[in-house]
Order: sequence, then structure tokens, then C-alpha cells
Amino acid sequence: MTQIARFRYARKNRLGALYGGYYVDVNRSYAALKASQGTTDAAALADAVLPADMLALLRGADAGATALRESIAFAQSLDPAQAEDEGILVDRKATKTLIPIPSPPKIVCVARNYVRHAAEAGMDVPEIPILFPRFAITQVADGDPIIIPSVSNQVDWEGELAVVIGRGGRHISRIEALQHVAGYTIFNDVSVRDYQFRVSQYTAGKNFYATGAVGPHVTLSNEGIDPHNLGVTTSVNGAVKQDDNTRNFIFDIPTIIQHISEFVALEPGDLISTGTPAGVGFTRNPPEFLKAGDVVDVKIDGIGTLSNPVLNEVE
Repeated sequence: MTQIARFRYARKNRLGALYGGYYVDVNRSYAALKASQGTTDAAALADAVLPADMLALLRGADAGATALRESIAFAQSLDPAQAEDEGILVDRKATKTLIPIPSPPKIVCVARNYVRHAAEAGMDVPEIPILFPRFAITQVADGDPIIIPSVSNQVDWEGELAVVIGRGGRHISRIEALQHVAGYTIFNDVSVRDYQFRVSQYTAGKNFYATGAVGPHVTLSNEGIDPHNLGVTTSVNGAVKQDDNTRNFIFDIPTIIQHISEFVALEPGDLISTGTPAGVGFTRNPPEFLKAGDVVDVKIDGIGTLSNPVLNEVE
């Protein structure tokens, strides 16, 4: 299974493929591969074809995908000690995980996409996907803190599967929709409930500073993963709060992609967060909300675990 992450190492941001306890630095591996084949200025070629940037990789389409496969295979063929000495393999414990796509063209979120979640919120099952925007600036990486704003203490968890678009387009049919998906990641659509429910539009309550946790990596869709049969579990301080499966979506991913692409062109690097299961905090009796010192873990089968501490905003 190919899983790609952005990470920081030796004061530089890099793009890596998970390989045991290492990242394959795919840019350096590709440069070394081309140098071994006698390519002139292999480093410049690697920077052009396989830059250390997830969004650029997605925009590179087939050329980038081919270079990625070749880079990973080459790294795996090397002696691990030699590859580590040359910076092709990087010990993951020595790195800092970064937001997978820090500047996606769009983040589109789906509301109320599980029947039990609609029921717990006392709302009807929607007839079409309910959508709202997330702003890229609200994202935080795996391991970075979710921030409770100074103006509210009604901060709630929402673990979700997120789709990463690889090939853009408009009027995408359900039949072709999954061909436009590059991969999948984890999103915690942390919500400030009092701001969310003041009005009928969700935007304010869904776009507070440092509330959109995402990552830690992207699992590529060509690995045979079934996005409609993945367990989704959210835990707070080790206590399970949400536990469901994406087979219980109201609207599957092809339907969501078709619907969005009817009114806006999807682009490489767009994120679509597919909705959260039942078990959110505001519907509990009494309601439960995140507080400073908590740790939220969202685990999705085949994708991994997104983990974030919770801190109060410092004014």
C-alpha cells in the first residue's frame, strides 16, 4: 500500500512514501535513480518531475505517478544503510509530519452523511448532499494542537474520511467519479457548535483557527482500497466516541463527486470530507465538548490514525 506524506527534516520540507519505520524521500530517490542511469543533471529532472510537494505531484498527473512508482521501487532495491546515508531513506522518528496539502484549491465538506448521525441530531435524512466550505488556513497537521477559541467552549469532534482529487473536471459521472480520486486521508472536522447553530449556514462554526485536523498521509487509491467499507473510529483520551463504517454513507463518493462537479470544477488537490458518523459531543446527555489537555484520535482502516492534542487559544 502506497502512502504519501509531507514531512520536515533537516530544516527542509520533503515528500515521502512510508516504508516501514522510514520515509522514502521520493525526490532524492528519483534523482539517484536517474543519476545511476547516466542522466545529466538528474537533480533538476527530479525537481521538475517529482517535486517535494503533494499538490505539484497531483498536478503532474501520469508523469508524476510514474516517477513516484519508479522512485519507491529504486529505494526499496537499495541496501537500507546505504540509502539512509544518502538521505534516500529518512527515519520517521526524526521528522515532523506536515499538512498533506497545505493549499488545496478547495475543501468541500459533506454534512449529515450517516443516518444515525442525522437521527442523533434530530434532523431529517437529506435528499441531496449538504455541502459547506472549509478554508485551507484552518488546517492543522497530525500532532499539532486543535485550538479551543477564546469565544467558545462548545468545540466538538467529527472524524471523517476525506477524498483527495487527482484529476479534475466538471459534470463528472458517477461511473467515472472514482477515476478522479488520487487517494484518501483523514479529516477531523472540529466544529464550534454555538457559532455553527446560530444561523442556518455552517461556515462560521466550521472555520475557526486550527480546527481542521488532516493527515497524517494520503493512501493512494490505486492500491485496491475500498472507500465504502472502512471503519471510522474517533476517540478522546482513549475513550471511543464514534465507531461506524463508510458502508453506511447516505451518499457514496461517486454521488458526492457528481453533485459537486455539477456546479464547480473539481481540481487536483481538492479535498472532500465525506461526513461524520454518530457519536458527536453536542448530542450527548449531558453534552460533551473538547477541553485543553484532551487528545483526539481518528482512526480509519487502511488509512491510519490522525492524532491531535487540544489547547486553549492564547490571546
